[in-house]
Amino acid sequence: MLSIDFIRENPDAVRKAIADKNVELDLDRLIALADEIKSARQEIDALRTERNRISDMFKDASNEEKPELGKRAKEAGKKAGELEKGLSDQTDEYKALMLQLPNIPYGGAPVGPDESANEVIRTEGTPPSFDFEPLDHVALMEKNGWADLSRITQVSGSRTYCLKGRLALLEQKLMAWALEEIMGNGFDPITVPAIAREDAFIRQGQFPGHREETYELEKDDLFLAGTAEVALTGLHSGEILESDQLPVLYAGYSPCFRREAGSAGRDVRGLLRVHQFVKVEQYVICEADEAVSAKWHARLLGAAEKLLQAMEIPYQVIETSTGDMGLGKYRMNDIESWVPSLGKYRETHSCSTLHDWQARRANLRYRNAEGKVVFAHTLNNTALASPRILVPILENHQTADGRVKLPKALHELMGGDEYL
Repeated sequence: MLSIDFIRENPDAVRKAIADKNVELDLDRLIALADEIKSARQEIDALRTERNRISDMFKDASNEEKPELGKRAKEAGKKAGELEKGLSDQTDEYKALMLQLPNIPYGGAPVGPDESANEVIRTEGTPPSFDFEPLDHVALMEKNGWADLSRITQVSGSRTYCLKGRLALLEQKLMAWALEEIMGNGFDPITVPAIAREDAFIRQGQFPGHREETYELEKDDLFLAGTAEVALTGLHSGEILESDQLPVLYAGYSPCFRREAGSAGRDVRGLLRVHQFVKVEQYVICEADEAVSAKWHARLLGAAEKLLQAMEIPYQVIETSTGDMGLGKYRMNDIESWVPSLGKYRETHSCSTLHDWQARRANLRYRNAEGKVVFAHTLNNTALASPRILVPILENHQTADGRVKLPKALHELMGGDEYL
């Protein structure tokens, strides 16, 4: 969220962000509520002060004066109580509007309503040219006995997957490899649960806007998270970190769950859009400095690209548009990997800078060099997510005989074997 002082000082910038991110929000109502709440609190404080002053006078008052003083004290208390009741409703409305307020997007972000406005800023690698009829990843898995998609659908429903044999092993090895690679960049590996309370989703920024995409465990008042970011944002919520503790660098590993609500008919085949997956998520808490955030954004993006390059997967880097980047993002770069069966690039990674928008929701603060307590900046980036990464690995490295030749960087992971 943004601070009310920033909103009052920069109303035009906030209005533009609301428009550019396609958010339905009455900014005038929000500002008016802030003013009304401030005025009501001042009046309540004045009435309480008056009531206390009258109470102090009561002990020295004559018997004739006491009834009038008692009446005045009672009236002041009654009016303060009425104002407090109205203030509670106003505060609830104000908080709800503040949670819908978007971050100010990066000036270089394309302005547009959705992913159609995204721009390709860099393409790396060359899509393979096959001298045979290539198979898609589902056919490759079936040919090699690496999955049991039809049977698992009878057990768990659509958009679920069951890997077998060498592919199941590869998935686990890839996650461990990604953790080790990110650890080498100074990140602390950390495993976190996939379940979290509602307030954790609010602090992270997923709620209230994306509640319908989240599995709810109603009897337990818990939800299943679609990213380790939910838990990682909450770990230091309410704390005041010292400046020498920054940056906080996590490589979070967790199972992830997404309902994929509203995406019926989109990429339902095989491993492209599934309800359950695993992911290594890079997460940064750093000082509140735009240049520092930009440095970490570049490092996070570079780490993800390094993994893709090691896997010899062609990819492109996307500058995400204002309408596609999400409520809290300042800047967002997606990485899309080449999928031969689709004849196009598909998103496999996402790198986001949120400045202090998320930190304000989560109350993530630190004491700067001047001793002032301020909100931190946060960033996150997909290091590696499976099974989606298996799609370009299988399809880009397939051979004419239906096998998959492993990139050199993965040979050691699979016991020195050249083929999966």
